[in-house]
Amino acid sequence: MNRSRTGLLATLGAAALVASLAAAPSALAAPAPDTVKPASTYATATYTGSSYAGSAEEQAANRQFFEAVMKSALKKQAAEPGIQAVTVRYSTSRAPSFRSQIAQSTRIWNSSVSNVQLAETSSGADFEYREGNDSRGSYAYTDGRGHGYIFLDYRQNQQYNSTRVTSHETGHVLGLPDNYRGPCSELMSGGGPGPSCTNATPNATERQRVNSLWARGIAALQDKGSLTKVR
Repeated sequence: MNRSRTGLLATLGAAALVASLAAAPSALAAPAPDTVKPASTYATATYTGSSYAGSAEEQAANRQFFEAVMKSALKKQAAEPGIQAVTVRYSTSRAPSFRSQIAQSTRIWNSSVSNVQLAETSSGADFEYREGNDSRGSYAYTDGRGHGYIFLDYRQNQQYNSTRVTSHETGHVLGLPDNYRGPCSELMSGGGPGPSCTNATPNATERQRVNSLWARGIAALQDKGSLTKVR
C-alpha cells in the first residue's frame, strides 16, 4: 500500500500566508503513468521498512497540494465576512466504489475539527477522489496549478482498512504530514503499523494542528487589506 468564483481573490499577503501554512506536508497516490509522480503514497511496512520517513520531494509535493486546496477554498469564501469555518468541497464522481468510505472519512474529520469542514459537491470541487489500480497504492497528486486528487487503489484498500486509508489521505489535503513510525492511534502513521490497524480517527495532536492551520487561513480571509476584487 504505497501511497481545491470569480469573486474575491487572495493577493500576495494571503498567498504568502498560505505558503507559510504549508509547513505541514500532505501525502497520497494516484493512477497515472510512471511519468506522473504522486505527492506521496500510503506507505506499507514493505514499502517503508523500519526507517522510511518520506522524501523531501514528497514533502514538497504534499505542501503544494495542501496550498492549492487552501487557496481554492479561500477564494470561494472570500465574500463571506465573519465565517467560522472554511468549507473544502470534493467530488466522488470518479471514485464511486469508495463513496461509503469517503462519506465516513468526511464524518470523522467534520466531527474532529472546527475551522475547516468537508462537503461533497457535483461542481466546483477543490479536489476530487479517484479510484483504480496502481502498483504504488493510494496517494495524492497535484499538477502544481491548483488541481489535485486523491487516488484510492483497489488492492491496497482490500489489504488495509479502507476508511483509514481514505481518512489518512484526506488528512494530507487538510495539511498533515506523514509519520510512518507513529503508532496505530496516530492517523498519519499510515500503513506503518500494518494491516491490523483500523483506526481512522486523528488523535488530539493531529486535530489541533489542522484547526491551527485553517484558523490562520480564516484570519487571512478576514483581513480586508489582503483581498482584492478580480475583474
